[in-house]
Amino acid sequence: MMRKLTGIATLAACLLGWSGPSPDKASAAGSYTAKVYADSLTVRSEPAKDAAVKGSVKNGSLVTVSDEQHGWMKVQAGKTSGWVAGYYLKKVSGSAQASPATATTTTKATTTAATVKTSGGTKVSVAADSLRIRSGPGTGYEVLGSLRAGDSVTPLARENGWVRISTAGGQQGWVAGQYLSSSGTSAVQTVSAAVPAASTGSLRGKLIVVDPGHGGSDPGMIGTTYNTMEKDLNLQTALYVRDYLRDAGARVELTRTSDQKPTLSRRAGLSAALGADAFVSIHYNSSPKKVSGTLTFYYSEADDLRLARALETRLGQGIGLKSNGISFGDYHILRNNGAPAALVELGFLSNPTDESTVRTSSYQKKAARAIANGMADYFRR
Repeated sequence: MMRKLTGIATLAACLLGWSGPSPDKASAAGSYTAKVYADSLTVRSEPAKDAAVKGSVKNGSLVTVSDEQHGWMKVQAGKTSGWVAGYYLKKVSGSAQASPATATTTTKATTTAATVKTSGGTKVSVAADSLRIRSGPGTGYEVLGSLRAGDSVTPLARENGWVRISTAGGQQGWVAGQYLSSSGTSAVQTVSAAVPAASTGSLRGKLIVVDPGHGGSDPGMIGTTYNTMEKDLNLQTALYVRDYLRDAGARVELTRTSDQKPTLSRRAGLSAALGADAFVSIHYNSSPKKVSGTLTFYYSEADDLRLARALETRLGQGIGLKSNGISFGDYHILRNNGAPAALVELGFLSNPTDESTVRTSSYQKKAARAIANGMADYFRR
């Protein structure tokens, strides 16, 4: 969080009562495949930070998840089996029980059915410092290579904001269409000029900046029971928010995508630099008091307040922790922002039950979906 709750007025907003759920000890229903988002993820013999180390898995590795306890995931990675911290994993497929051949065939059939082909020939250029080429239209697909700013490619097809391209060297793959441009027009628009967008809604075309708080040498709050680092939860939740927003048709920029520490000025200034339509900062909370639940902050009483209310309303509709409402927050990241901005605190790492809950991917996804839905409500004037 940006600061601990110390003021009487702010604490009053949080001390509305305790109604957090009991720790989730149930096993996950069925196994699935997940991708590792850590330089080296330690595999332990039991779901506890002091358990014996059985090995490790590298960043980008795919593992099979079969169980979940208090935010720990039981995984199988090659010959290594054990428990890892769940917030370093992200689900990339529906079921890990299908054979690789079956899963590949199904994915290709789905992609072909939904893909809009183009005649090709039109050249577009890369508008990002680095753009990954993937084997399919989504972040869960294998990375085949990368492009640099200014590289020229030929668009071949599009699907839900992703563009299938051919590089100057003949390599083909999929890239996020929002990072391609042709005479000031996005490649998604260029490729699909004769075909209506796959989905419509209040978020279609909106540019949202999502800020995973803290990072790098700044861990944020550290959980009092499981030593959970806030910076990791912030990033994982922000990635889920990004995915839900993009699924709804929004363009999304993150202030950080790894364990970095951008300055507050750089985070807040990104809105003005990009001409963003809205900004949301993701955090988890801490307090010396026994408090629980979420809290949403705003600065201005114009658009900031309305955005905060829209997000809080969705967060209060049953994500697993109670909502403590909205509160004024005199934070740099809100005060100096060029777009309607809000900061969400998604649970107290100082509360054992909250910490156990927020470590789970299921909670993070519910919170992320609520934030995305709240954004849609905000723009649905």
